[in-house]
Amino acid sequence: MPAGHGPEREHESERDAARSVTSATSAYEPAAPSPLGVQRVPTGNAEVDARLERLGDADHLPADGHLAVYEDVHRGLRDALTALDARPAPAPQAPPPSPPYNYRS
Repeated sequence: MPAGHGPEREHESERDAARSVTSATSAYEPAAPSPLGVQRVPTGNAEVDARLERLGDADHLPADGHLAVYEDVHRGLRDALTALDARPAPAPQAPPPSPPYNYRS
């Protein structure tokens, strides 16, 4: 058999491939969290604006931390909308005056 062929050469190729996969895997580092740069426009409602500002907290967290922020913001916005739907109870009214019963037949 010519040099560089056969079972020994195949094992060397497999080892080289395994080394390159291992070095590629160990060299991978996820990107650090960075702001998305999404502009938030004030709504004029202080409660809603505070919740929308809270979304900025996700800019500094890894992706697995975003869910907690999004759920908190969603809960707060839902509560604010629910409060808008709640109608105030009507003010109690005085009972109508009773009719005079001074008439005799």
